[in-house]
Amino acid sequence: MTQTFLLLPGDGIGPEVTREARRVLEIVAPDIEVSEGDFGGMSFDLHGTPLTDDVLARARSSDAILMGAVGGPQWANVPRDKRPEMGLLRLRKELDVYANLRPAFCFPALAEASSLKTHLVEGLDIMIVRELTSGVYFGQPKGIETMANGERRGFDNAQYTTSEIRRVAKVAFEIARGRVGKGGVYGGVVSTEKSNVMDSGLLWREEVTKLHVEEFSDVKLDHILSDALAMLLVKSPKDVNVILADNLFGDILSDEASQLTGSIGMLPSAALGEPGTPGLYEPVHGSAPDIAGQGKANPCAAILSVEMALRWSLDRSDAADRVWKAVDTALTKGARTADLGGSLSTTAMGDAVIAEL
Repeated sequence: MTQTFLLLPGDGIGPEVTREARRVLEIVAPDIEVSEGDFGGMSFDLHGTPLTDDVLARARSSDAILMGAVGGPQWANVPRDKRPEMGLLRLRKELDVYANLRPAFCFPALAEASSLKTHLVEGLDIMIVRELTSGVYFGQPKGIETMANGERRGFDNAQYTTSEIRRVAKVAFEIARGRVGKGGVYGGVVSTEKSNVMDSGLLWREEVTKLHVEEFSDVKLDHILSDALAMLLVKSPKDVNVILADNLFGDILSDEASQLTGSIGMLPSAALGEPGTPGLYEPVHGSAPDIAGQGKANPCAAILSVEMALRWSLDRSDAADRVWKAVDTALTKGARTADLGGSLSTTAMGDAVIAEL
């Protein structure tokens, strides 16, 4: 049966970087059927919504989906429910891709490009597992209201259920089982929240602890408050193996971790649901409207998102290994876009990776 791959280029630099990712995919897995759809601000301009029902249906029937970034200043005044980002949140929610895998790794050739000293990041390999479909981004009630005294009040509700916590924690524990020997002091799972001040965080800690005792006592578990973990990531990041975080703190900590690796333009991500459902893949970086259309964007995060799709959704680890090695070799030979201190264009960087294939 033919595997299907849906490409949603999105906005800003999204079309530029996903174009290179598609070129790589078509070389390492030419039998996969690739199609494209409108998404984000582009979709709003064409269809009046950031995610049409047709594209959602196509996503549901695909084996894997690769997105570019969405958003830009031209949609700043669009009603909130029609903004490009709402299309992304709806896609995640409708596909129920609750486990967001955000690896933070440092290719040997880029150790000196990190914002930290080389010895702190050389060999860095962290996996961040972020809950993606609940928490403060989705909790109700939320909104902005005018109170009786004329002041305005904004409010959001951070909420989690037992099942929402346990299912993403299970993913983190299972991944840690396959990463024995990685990390240092915190070589198992580090679960992070703010249980000292947030009840949703306290529930998170309690449920993760219960699951650990019941099913994963062979995996080391540590609890570190999110602000303390943020400090640890810039002090001794190689001490950490797998981080388990809620939606909000996972978002923040994964962006922090990205800066340890040389450039946010290098980092892919995966969003996974239950077995047999399509995985959603995307670069961690945003739409970067300031450089859109200039051919300056680094396509490696999009290319490595294809690598993750091949590995996690399409069961093609051999092809995934080829992509990883090609990126590594291209970097070792000096291929660099501007974010890495070089001058290659987006297409030229894609050419450099493809040359190694």
